[in-house]
Amino acid sequence: MAPRALKEKPGTPIIAIMKEFAVRPDPDDPRLTRRVAGIDQEGRPIETAVVTERPLTLFLNGREIVTMMTIGDHPDYLAVGYLLNQNMLGPTDRIIAVDYDDEIETVVVRTDRETDFEDKLKKKTLTSGCAQGTVFGDLMEKFDEVRLDRKAVLRTSWLYALTRKINTAPSLYLAAGAIHGCVLCEEDRVLLYMEDVGRHNAVDKIAGYMHLNGISPAGKIFYTTGRLTSEMVIKTVQMAIPILISRSGFTAWGVDLARRANLTLIGRAKGRRFVALAGEGRIRFDTDLAAVAEEAMRYQRKASRDDDAA
Repeated sequence: MAPRALKEKPGTPIIAIMKEFAVRPDPDDPRLTRRVAGIDQEGRPIETAVVTERPLTLFLNGREIVTMMTIGDHPDYLAVGYLLNQNMLGPTDRIIAVDYDDEIETVVVRTDRETDFEDKLKKKTLTSGCAQGTVFGDLMEKFDEVRLDRKAVLRTSWLYALTRKINTAPSLYLAAGAIHGCVLCEEDRVLLYMEDVGRHNAVDKIAGYMHLNGISPAGKIFYTTGRLTSEMVIKTVQMAIPILISRSGFTAWGVDLARRANLTLIGRAKGRRFVALAGEGRIRFDTDLAAVAEEAMRYQRKASRDDDAA
């Protein structure tokens, strides 16, 4: 198959209003799951759906960056989002093309000039990944430069509506499990819903989509099915999104970084319950909890059940 090229349109306007579920999981896509035969706990033959996992090698211009394991959808968004979230692409770097070849499982992001990342690699001796470590270390410098919108708000009515829509939407998780989801939202509307075998891949896909389509972070809310780790907090702050929600739990460093950045951090959000450990001032309590239904068992992910037991 010939490479697929995605050309950036210079001066792409910010999209003020997006269609709900503009991008959503497709559990019927035959590339993303396959049926596998086995037996159950009683020795009876069964057949079940399992999520696919395939390598994707990313190049920035002529330099190989990384090989990622992914389900294989949206390689263009994943590639661009990865480079942005690893600080390998900056605000002055203009993408002129993203070329994807599924036969050799490779995606190439091309810019109109050499990036700062490539320049740093040239100045370092490439032993033990020292040059890349230097670049990754720059992430915290960028993290401290971000100023999140202090006027942003999260109404609890939006939170409960979002969790209900996300949990009940058709997804690879409901079809096969073993996968994470990340969702870009605005008020009570679900805009982009991406899944992958790693939550870092899912968030990178959303970052790449936002960048390539000129989506502003203003007024946006980020939702993840995974834990609220330092990685998830850093990526959300880098995207300048002021509110991060998860149905799972927290890590201590994730909480510390969220407080440092004034990011609203909400975890264990399921049914009528949630816990906020940072940025609580953005929350507006406008819901009668008696009217909020508890979450049905079939929508409860293993991670959230483990949090309840802890």
